[in-house]
Amino acid sequence: MDVTLVNMPWASVAYPSLACGILKAAAERGGDHRVAVVDANLDFFDWMHGEFGAGLREYDFFSLDSYFQGCGDWIFTSALYDDRSWRVEEFYAAHRGDIDEALLRLCVQLHELVPDWISMYAKKLAESAGALVGLTTTFQQNAASLALARELKRIDPALRTVLGGANCEGPQGAAWHRNFEFVDFVVRGEGEAVFPALLDGLASGGGLQEIPGLCWRHKSEASANAPSAAPLPPGSIVSPDFGNYFERHASCSASTEVEPKLVVEGSRGCWWGEKHHCTFCGLNGAFMEFRSKSPQRFRDELLELAAQHQVLDVYLVDNILDMSYLNTVLPEFVESGCDLRIQCEVKSNLRFDQMRLLVDAGVVQVQPGIENLSTRVLRIMDKGVSGCQNVRFLRDASSLGLTVMWNYLYGFPGELESDYIPMIDQMAALHHLPPMDGADRIALERFSPYFDRLELGFSERSPDPQYARNYDLPSEELADIAYLFTSEPAGIGADTEKRLLDAAAAWRAAHRGSDLELVRMDSETVIVDDRPGFGQREHVLAGNDVALFEMLDRPRGLSTLQKRFGSGIQDTLMSWQAAGLVFTDGGHYVHVVPEANNQRQLRVG
Repeated sequence: MDVTLVNMPWASVAYPSLACGILKAAAERGGDHRVAVVDANLDFFDWMHGEFGAGLREYDFFSLDSYFQGCGDWIFTSALYDDRSWRVEEFYAAHRGDIDEALLRLCVQLHELVPDWISMYAKKLAESAGALVGLTTTFQQNAASLALARELKRIDPALRTVLGGANCEGPQGAAWHRNFEFVDFVVRGEGEAVFPALLDGLASGGGLQEIPGLCWRHKSEASANAPSAAPLPPGSIVSPDFGNYFERHASCSASTEVEPKLVVEGSRGCWWGEKHHCTFCGLNGAFMEFRSKSPQRFRDELLELAAQHQVLDVYLVDNILDMSYLNTVLPEFVESGCDLRIQCEVKSNLRFDQMRLLVDAGVVQVQPGIENLSTRVLRIMDKGVSGCQNVRFLRDASSLGLTVMWNYLYGFPGELESDYIPMIDQMAALHHLPPMDGADRIALERFSPYFDRLELGFSERSPDPQYARNYDLPSEELADIAYLFTSEPAGIGADTEKRLLDAAAAWRAAHRGSDLELVRMDSETVIVDDRPGFGQREHVLAGNDVALFEMLDRPRGLSTLQKRFGSGIQDTLMSWQAAGLVFTDGGHYVHVVPEANNQRQLRVG
């Protein structure tokens, strides 16, 4: 079969589609099918740039920032329902005051014009689409993908359409299929197993009822096969074929604003989530079981992709880094001298030597899942780290020049005002450390323990209002397509929430002008402070204070410190805390002073 896979807006323009790359490679492996990948997100960016002069800032708003508001999906509802005035007033009422006025106007302008783009694009695509068009959907790609599928079927009713991706997991995929008859098939689960089986079945005229996870129709009746009971073993995870994405990106107007990056997959699932599923996390809807490619295969795949496409910026999509790679792949990257620039997700309890290895191997940006600085709240989340460990990670990342992406989450059932006030009071002492990207009340996500277990605190829930604005479906169907849900707010009240948000904003605003660093000079330790909340000064530590401060390199309990240095150290700790040199939480202390110019001596622990 000749097949076309389409990556619709609002997929990021900075990365090729890993889903399309994997499905292309999997479908062509036997030599019976030919797969073309179309980067419609890049084509749409060019159109949007030409029509409105819009650039990466605007595109990223719809791609990323508006995910919890559904703006990207709403824009394409005019094409999906063939109505340029589709719920415009509802959209305005929902977002007036919450969204920048210029972006709000752009939403409405795009909403009015995208039916023309969809019509033009579908007409062009249908000329060379082959027998089947597959559309991958994650985050804000639903309405755009559905709108294109609808128009393609109008142009050529014989053309088959298939939907797949993260937005099609579990009941969501079956709901998309039964509610939108122009979608012939929906692939649920790991696509490299299901998609080639679908193509083989269509090509041979064989039955589809045995393909795990597939949604299909017999005449007009929708059927949904049970998903696979077991995840793909790591050896069966397919390496992607990114086709001509990088050549297309070079000719796209987005290339003047953002360099393209490789997308690489080393593992699936989450080794921490297998044992302790974080209560708010809705990732890994199909399989939580952690599966990792062999170190050699991961190394070879990454380097081959980098050489093939002449790209050194790498986005590692794994939910969490395989810790075995610290002893295998990463040292090889260090020895090879590859000038890689890797972004990955890690756990925030890494030691300094492990973090330094990441940096030496080419990791420049990490997402460590910090999410809060209160140990008690982190225990409610089942994160497996403490507040002091999270601060230590921020400090060591600052020492190493490692960029950190993190958010401060709140609104957990069982959290108390007293979990936040001490953190808020200490934030001024952390202004020199990487600030959070934002502070937000948690969302109730499908597949999370909070969603699956009513007894954890969110017993009343309903689909997020964006789904009712974007899709003309009954409430029970909205409940099946939705990934985000609303419930009564839990945790801290409005006053403490405002204090937290103000403190987070102050941290982000003050960060660029805040410096604090430690220099070792013979028997003394000198701390140079230039933070707006503490003024310009030097702290000189000598004698016993040097040893005490060194011990606070990692979180220590008061009793442990008193056994070593005597009961009198409490006054010293209090004075250091008042000076913003030490962070304390849950009876533990850790110092917050990064090493100057990476002079830090390597110590394990």
